[in-house]
Amino acid sequence: MTTTDTPLKGSPPETAPYRWRWAALFVILAAEVMDLLDAMVTNIASPTIRAELGGTAATIQWLGAAYTLAMAVGLITGGRLGDIFGRKRMFIIGAVGFTVGSLLCATAQGPELLIAARVVQGLFGAVMLPQGLGMIKEMFPPKEMQAAFGMFGPVMGLSSVGGPILAGWLIDADFFGTGWRMIFLINLPLGVAAVIGGLRFLPESRSPHPLKLDFAGVILASLAGLLLVFPLVQGREHDWPLWSFLMIGASVVVFALFGWFESRKSRAGGDPLIVPSLFRKRAFTGGLVTGLVFFSGMIGFSLVFNLYTQLGLGYSTLKAGLSMVPWSLGMVVGFGLAQPLQKYGRKLLHGGTLLMALGVLAILVTLNVAGIGVTPWQLAPALLVTGIGMGMLMAPFFDIVLAGVEPHETGSASGSLTAIQQLGSAFGVALLGTVFFGLLGSSVATAADGVTPKLRSDLAAVQVTGPAQERIVTGLRACGHDRAVAKDQAEVPESCTRLEADARAAATSPETGGAIQKAVMTAGAEAGKEGFSDAMKTILWVVDGMLLLTFLVAFLLPKHAREGEAVGH
Repeated sequence: MTTTDTPLKGSPPETAPYRWRWAALFVILAAEVMDLLDAMVTNIASPTIRAELGGTAATIQWLGAAYTLAMAVGLITGGRLGDIFGRKRMFIIGAVGFTVGSLLCATAQGPELLIAARVVQGLFGAVMLPQGLGMIKEMFPPKEMQAAFGMFGPVMGLSSVGGPILAGWLIDADFFGTGWRMIFLINLPLGVAAVIGGLRFLPESRSPHPLKLDFAGVILASLAGLLLVFPLVQGREHDWPLWSFLMIGASVVVFALFGWFESRKSRAGGDPLIVPSLFRKRAFTGGLVTGLVFFSGMIGFSLVFNLYTQLGLGYSTLKAGLSMVPWSLGMVVGFGLAQPLQKYGRKLLHGGTLLMALGVLAILVTLNVAGIGVTPWQLAPALLVTGIGMGMLMAPFFDIVLAGVEPHETGSASGSLTAIQQLGSAFGVALLGTVFFGLLGSSVATAADGVTPKLRSDLAAVQVTGPAQERIVTGLRACGHDRAVAKDQAEVPESCTRLEADARAAATSPETGGAIQKAVMTAGAEAGKEGFSDAMKTILWVVDGMLLLTFLVAFLLPKHAREGEAVGH
């Protein structure tokens, strides 16, 4: 069989497949790896980034939300740009922009600049990623198509396992004094390789009948997403002013306006961003709701868990990354276990959801049993079960949702579903991050009450009693609360300064001063860890509630991906 360097669009069946298709596939997979790594690494790196660049608790949330929100908005349009201007061209433009965005992230000198650079990454990533699907469908003959798409599973699995470890290792290793910046610098050789490989191996490809761009639809969708996520992230730090609730209400109005505009555009014979007929399909609408709830809970949990292990338990970035490995391995195992069970359709999805909920409860039990000294090894079994459940849930999800979609709706449905996944991620980071930081102040203060008897005993042992002891005990509670809710972690709260002064004033000698200092520091550290643990336990209950909601809304989905499909067929 002879080979050719031209793609097969419109070619007869006997024409040879594209010559460089496997090399082109690896270029596409390199782009997927860059996206997967960048979607996860800031969860691990955010405490370190905040410690160096400064910023508020919202900075940590925006590092993830800015990327996923930009990606959500861009993905709806990204595939259409490839159809119109050529998939190879848009892939190259996306890869160049993503690489430049990574360089901007690595060189950012302030939190605002870093967040802006994350938006650049997300937007160009949304231009780059959707092009691969169309090119794979054109490059590979039907008999090789499954093998080509089958490569995505192992690559995604390895990325999800290796991403947190790589991020933690690079930050801890501090190569050339770069610290956290190396997690973005590592994208530069990957990005350059993707651009060079794309220019050499990707085929020219575009749709013969491309749809027009819907700029008004993009603006409305972007505005609605921003109106929802912005007040969730920033509202807490401003004590939930009226504008935060008005913005959330306005987001609902703009989402409704977006739906009306898309329907009107479709009736007028235009090319809407999302084909309105999709919303009349039970599988699609059920999939959007299920996906939004599920991905909100999971991505939000991932961020909060990394904050808990690093800020609460004092894990290093590498140790925190390694702690997440059982979860990632569980996902790979869950995907594998689900393959022969695909015929069970919605039952498989429900089973995965229940297994995840069981795993999250097991994490809660582990924290209650092991206490503030919990180790990654103790957390591993529960995280493994949670990951297996997640893999089993996700394996049939996209197939069930997209199976009932008509051919002319496929592009719109795929883009919308992927976008809702990203929007759910941004929403989850905003929601669970806000709840977690909102709980910390009261949780640490309550935990300080719990360590008070031991602190009083230690102070009494060095003759600190009466009003002096009372001032230190009261000061510890206030200091713990104020430090937990402080907008700027580098700034020492007044209550902590007063506590330090009261401790010095209570000392009658250098020896008693050292003993008082040690007692206060030990009590403060224990209260901090207990407070973080209590806040984390509350988040776990919230996540389990979101999984229960996922289980319920999944009933909106059809029982099987294809009509008439039944167990045993």
